[in-house]
Amino acid sequence: MQPPFPELTRAEEQVMQLLWQRGPSYVKDLREALPAPLPALTTVSTIVRILEQKGFVGYEPVGRGYRYHALVAQDDYRRFSLRKLLRGYFGGSFSQLVSFFAQDENLDATQLDALLRQAQPPTADPAASADQADNNDNC
Repeated sequence: MQPPFPELTRAEEQVMQLLWQRGPSYVKDLREALPAPLPALTTVSTIVRILEQKGFVGYEPVGRGYRYHALVAQDDYRRFSLRKLLRGYFGGSFSQLVSFFAQDENLDATQLDALLRQAQPPTADPAASADQADNNDNC
């Protein structure tokens, strides 16, 4: 179970996405990677400091500046965000979430079947999986 994370603003999430994609970065490099119109350098610096206070970002001194890096793994924050979405909009029901997107995207039976196959964990023994599926059908 991962710890709950503090809320991030859209700007904070943008900076975190960049740190996850790029790895350790300087504020000026983060600023240049943001979409136009570019915020002021001081604005990006403030966002990074807030992320540091929230425990998302760490830093190392390099020369007269600092290089920042993510302290929170992207998968951990993704899991937290999706669970929050699931609880807030779908009553904690994963099936309601899948049903919503299946209807919203007009997925046909073939697409839904492919989605279910992708969601199943890989197994080492395909014969065992087939036997298990047969047993589940008999329940």
